[in-house]
Amino acid sequence: MSAHEIDYHIHGEEMQFVEIELDPMETVIAEAGSFMMMDDGIEMATLFGDGSQSDNGGLWGKLLSAGKRLITGESLFMTAYTHASDGKKRVSFASPYPGKIIPLDLSKLDGKIICQKDAFLCAAKGVSVGIEFSQKLGRGFFGGEGFIMQKLEGDGMAFVHAGGSIIEKKLELGEVLKIDTGCLVAFTRDVDYDIEMVRGVRNMLFGGEGIFLARLEGPGTVWIQSLPFSRMADRVLQASRHYGKGGKDEGSILGSLGNLLDGN
Repeated sequence: MSAHEIDYHIHGEEMQFVEIELDPMETVIAEAGSFMMMDDGIEMATLFGDGSQSDNGGLWGKLLSAGKRLITGESLFMTAYTHASDGKKRVSFASPYPGKIIPLDLSKLDGKIICQKDAFLCAAKGVSVGIEFSQKLGRGFFGGEGFIMQKLEGDGMAFVHAGGSIIEKKLELGEVLKIDTGCLVAFTRDVDYDIEMVRGVRNMLFGGEGIFLARLEGPGTVWIQSLPFSRMADRVLQASRHYGKGGKDEGSILGSLGNLLDGN
């Protein structure tokens, strides 16, 4: 294996964190802001890019790696945590919002996973965190992730995070699955991902589910989330606007009429 071989344990239910166990000189890389805690004897180092480029790649290789991350909206830098003492040490990384952490053994997934841009949490050193360009206009404009998604390549362990509950669907050759574009978390390299317009004018205008669906055709594996962060953020924003105006209609029979009588 070219990537470091790490052990792990995922703790919690709704607000999970992953605990990585490191042997001497093993390293795990993580997104900035995901760190939770670590044992004494683990050293931190800030990397330019994802750390998958060897010194033989030179400055150009490091710039290319960092540039890919910048395009996906991530920081130019990542943090590496290396066990620099004796015995076994542990470092933990927390999920950024309620949901689940998905462990992905890339050595068993043909060495490549394509995921939404903000899904990556951490990985064994040697896993490459790059970008995947969409070559289909419909997918790029209406797929919810634009023309660029993240790709994880290598033969080590990687961890991604998604909202709500997560379901893993294995698609047979030619099997088709249609889902909300925001609910797509990740898929394996052989899955054909495209966008399909919802049929029926009334469904488009009044269905409340958007105009486009994600169409995934097997063979391969797809990971789906029940609560996209954008959906949760919209609900929080709506609630903050309501209660910021003194809304008191929760559980009230009068509802909005009660607000009107209160002068709201």
